Amino acid sequence: MYTGKRVILGSQSPRRKQLLEQAGIPFEVKVVDTAETFPADMHIPDIPVHIARQKAVAVAPLCKADDIIITADTVVVLDDIIIGKPKDREDAIRILSALSGREHRVITGVIILRDGREEAFSKETAVHFKPLTTEQITYYVDNFKPYDKAGAYAIQEWIGAVGIDRIDGCFYNVMGLPVSNVVEKL
Repeated sequence: MYTGKRVILGSQSPRRKQLLEQAGIPFEVKVVDTAETFPADMHIPDIPVHIARQKAVAVAPLCKADDIIITADTVVVLDDIIIGKPKDREDAIRILSALSGREHRVITGVIILRDGREEAFSKETAVHFKPLTTEQITYYVDNFKPYDKAGAYAIQEWIGAVGIDRIDGCFYNVMGLPVSNVVEKL
């Protein structure tokens, strides 16, 4: 399965790192801060691929020509609006209150650079939260501090276990990397 080339993960995400480790792929992490910007008129499903591409382009100069570079970006979308990472406690509570009792989409864009070629793809998963109480939301925010997570939650944490009643699509995509698709491409 493994190609024998050095794999570089261009992400600081501990969840993406964990997923590649679970898949048995040896890799190194190299990260360059990128602006994560996109054109205002860009179609929402194209945005995470665009941002993942920015990350790949930024990391490429740190790598050897025969390295395989993997980058990704995940967005949470509610009512055709991208929900980013919360700014603070109040913002996290506001975001989770908006997601409560509703379905949203999680879209992860992935770029794999290999042998001078780019493979780009995205994966979408629909996630439905049960109605959450104010107490559940504040408990989660105060105890798990989801400030580095798009949509103010991590599906693999407490809130996923008690608050999500169904998903349609890849669970690992919601964590931040559709790892089975990445393995397939490798």
